[in-house]
Amino acid sequence: MTTVPPGRSRPAITLVVVLLAFVTVPMSISGAAVALPDIGDDLHTAGAPLQWVMNAYNLTFASFMLVTGSAADLFGRRRAFATGASVFAVGSLAAAVAPGIVLLDIARALSGIGAAGVFASGGAILATTFDGAARTRAFAALGSAAGLGLAAGPTLSGWLVGALGWRATFGLHAALVAVALAGIGFVAESRAPQRPRLDVTGAVVFVAGLGLLVLGAVQGPEWGWASPGVLALLVVGVGLLVFFVVLQSRSAAPVLDLTLVKNRRFFALCMVPVVSTFGFVTLLTYLPTYLVGASGFSAERAGTVLLLMTAPVLLAPPLSGALVNRGVSPRVLITVSLVLFAGGNAWLTVIESDSSVAAIAGPLLMTGLGAGISFGVGDGTAMSLVEPEQAGMATGFLNTMRIGSEAIVIAVYGAVLVSLISTRVGSQELAAKVAAGDQSVSGSGVLADGFTHALHIALYGTAAVCAVGAVAIAVALAPPRRDTAAATPAREDAQLSTEVA
Repeated sequence: MTTVPPGRSRPAITLVVVLLAFVTVPMSISGAAVALPDIGDDLHTAGAPLQWVMNAYNLTFASFMLVTGSAADLFGRRRAFATGASVFAVGSLAAAVAPGIVLLDIARALSGIGAAGVFASGGAILATTFDGAARTRAFAALGSAAGLGLAAGPTLSGWLVGALGWRATFGLHAALVAVALAGIGFVAESRAPQRPRLDVTGAVVFVAGLGLLVLGAVQGPEWGWASPGVLALLVVGVGLLVFFVVLQSRSAAPVLDLTLVKNRRFFALCMVPVVSTFGFVTLLTYLPTYLVGASGFSAERAGTVLLLMTAPVLLAPPLSGALVNRGVSPRVLITVSLVLFAGGNAWLTVIESDSSVAAIAGPLLMTGLGAGISFGVGDGTAMSLVEPEQAGMATGFLNTMRIGSEAIVIAVYGAVLVSLISTRVGSQELAAKVAAGDQSVSGSGVLADGFTHALHIALYGTAAVCAVGAVAIAVALAPPRRDTAAATPAREDAQLSTEVA
């Protein structure tokens, strides 16, 4: 059900409002990382309290995504978007004026809750505002916006930190979302026709379960994966998520309708961002530390090199969306994107501490192109497979898979790197400094060789995951058997394209 104030709804303004928010939310992840050293110096803190500037945001962002998406379907997607954006802006403003690290961490956790509302309802707004080819173009633009925020975050934050200090970074995020909120009156309100009471018990169990699971993954490298605290967090988190599934199977108004998960093709499309985390986000996180710690690059030069991987993320989504509108199967494009991840990661094993930028340009461009294609096609295709009344829930689940996998995979990937480096350098503490790109230990041939050895093994591992994921997702996206018997191969390939357009 859609309600529109007479003469007020403007699809073009709706798109701009959502895109501006989708630029800002990932910018708050990548931009905050650059500000950490200055935050530590200014607030006289280090270690875990400082790291929680990032972890608190990611933890609440992932944990509240599904709940805010389901709430958007019930209470209104525009209302959920406006509420989430307001909470994000307040949290960012509080972070900008925080006098100490504890209040800064709390403000970042609040921002993460708001970010979940923005992401879960923003995609649902576009899915219910646009149809056919226009929806494909809108989601392609959404992919470019998210990629722009992720790529531009470190650069903008670096400039602001250098010119005005770290507080200006969070002030910018608050200001950008405030500008987006100025256009919220031109966004049509929509909600599910049935408005049952929100399953509060299911919501609490899910937030607690996923929160504990992500917390266990985040703390694993610091406390030790076999420590009682980490094991307890992981076991209780998994147990609560299993209990959540049981609750949802018996609920008349579930937070997550399990028929969504049972939809083979929708679930396969929700796994695309998980594979993207392995193939793209891990490199976005750890390649700069390699270039700084092992190759001796400055932070600015490492960021510039990374543009080889992030530039295609900005340019490819509109191209892939246009190809879908011209009849190219989304299944083919998604499979190609995952194969590019596998090839790019495997090819990047040519990297050595003394490699030239030209030597690694090819694999970085290939990996970035894979990300750009999947960003432009995956979400829009997934939303085409669900009913409009479930748009918020579906977007929430899709982005829960995306953000949750990022928090967990990045933590595990970092722990694997440290473990592999320590086998070469003989010290877990020294290995952690090397993996973090600590310039105080850079320049040593032994340490650089240890980091290179670890990175090569990790790259082969992620390439294997992406290759398996490409095959599994391609198979899962195949048309149902009952359609295959009467369909020509060309019609099978075109089926998802028809559903999108």
